[in-house]
Amino acid sequence: MYLNTFWGLIIPFAGTTLGAGMVFFMKKNMGIKVEKSLLGFASGVMIAASVWSLLMPSIDMAEAQGVIAWMPAAVGFMAGIFFLLLLDTVIPHLHLNDEQPEGITSKSAKLKKTTMLVLAVTLHNIPEGMAVGVVFAGVLAENTLISMAGAFSLAIGIAIQNFPEGAIISMPLRSEGFSKGKSFLYGTLSGIVEPIAALITILLTSIIQPALPYLLSFAAGAMIYVVIEELIPEAQTGDHSNIGTIGAAVGFVVMMILDVALG
Repeated sequence: MYLNTFWGLIIPFAGTTLGAGMVFFMKKNMGIKVEKSLLGFASGVMIAASVWSLLMPSIDMAEAQGVIAWMPAAVGFMAGIFFLLLLDTVIPHLHLNDEQPEGITSKSAKLKKTTMLVLAVTLHNIPEGMAVGVVFAGVLAENTLISMAGAFSLAIGIAIQNFPEGAIISMPLRSEGFSKGKSFLYGTLSGIVEPIAALITILLTSIIQPALPYLLSFAAGAMIYVVIEELIPEAQTGDHSNIGTIGAAVGFVVMMILDVALG
């Protein structure tokens, strides 16, 4: 069980690494259609994962604990939203399509954009790691409402959406003149926080089992915040927004099938 948990924590990080590795196959700038389809797909996966892998188990666990079924889901979800809102307020971030402020030199603008882009994605990987950690904590605690297969379905789903996330970091950096090796390194490092956040969450939830429903819904709220604040706006900005919409639908269905079939 512990070995399976280890691999479950590594899978999302592997998704980010594989996505960042796409920079080695890149010959020119990433096409806008590819970028929008990746963003849309990631949105759909995260929405489905939030519902089937996090909110629904949270409601079921609360019911089993004799608590008002919707209470932990509602409280945790809103806490996750406001937590990410606070982090985004305290730590400024830069959208992929943001223009650089006037008066900033090309070199400093490139450095700022690189730093903010990596920081933004790294920040958003924390709740994803928490989500995986919470689910595997439930498995380790032998909670009957969370199966090992279901935990792996969430890890695989997040890995799927991490693939475009890694590419969205490494490929634009390559377009800005960074070497392929450095672009790959930045993309990979943005995902290292996921297994760390997952491990910390497991250690915490092993002590405070009654908080699991709240932690599950907290992770769901944080993930939905990322979708609404970052992924969907980027996918819908400018031309070819329909590609992002189709990508979101496909991502949602893929993650739903994974979760229902494996869970």
